[in-house]
Amino acid sequence: MPTLWASFDAGAPSSPNATALTQGDALKTTAKLSGLAAAAALSIGLIAVPSQAATAASTYPLQFGKIYYDSPGSDTGSNTSLNAEYVTIKNTSSTTRSLTGYTVRDKANHVYKFGSFSLGAGKSVRIHTGTGTNTSTDRYWGRGWYVWNNTGDKAYLRNPDFVLRDSCEWGDSTGYKWC
Repeated sequence: MPTLWASFDAGAPSSPNATALTQGDALKTTAKLSGLAAAAALSIGLIAVPSQAATAASTYPLQFGKIYYDSPGSDTGSNTSLNAEYVTIKNTSSTTRSLTGYTVRDKANHVYKFGSFSLGAGKSVRIHTGTGTNTSTDRYWGRGWYVWNNTGDKAYLRNPDFVLRDSCEWGDSTGYKWC
């Protein structure tokens, strides 16, 4: 196992005491650390622990693509305008993936839930805000008003067990975001 060096004493974080740690010991020691010592250990790169969101986004094959959160023109509420607001989910794997029971939601907890649906390998599906006829490439939320906030929002993709699989956030007003 590789040796990692810690420049702190787990019992007294303010007094430096260099000790050699195996990778397993380093993780155990990090778990025992409190406050600034743990933050310092992580910030100097002693132990790299990826966040759940970063791990999910980098390895999970179902991901957000383009999110068009501000449909072109005035927000009139017409079905054409509502359907110009959409999120895209892409399947980056080489196998078909079931989206049955998956949900897409925003910060305000507007929820779209997939019925029985599978997404082919390398394919994408758009979820439009308004109404329409569902196809293999376009699904319709059936809402009568806009979901996504033009000046900032966040989209969440969760599996049927409510596990976060991807998210995408924006805070500008360009009208769309590539996730």
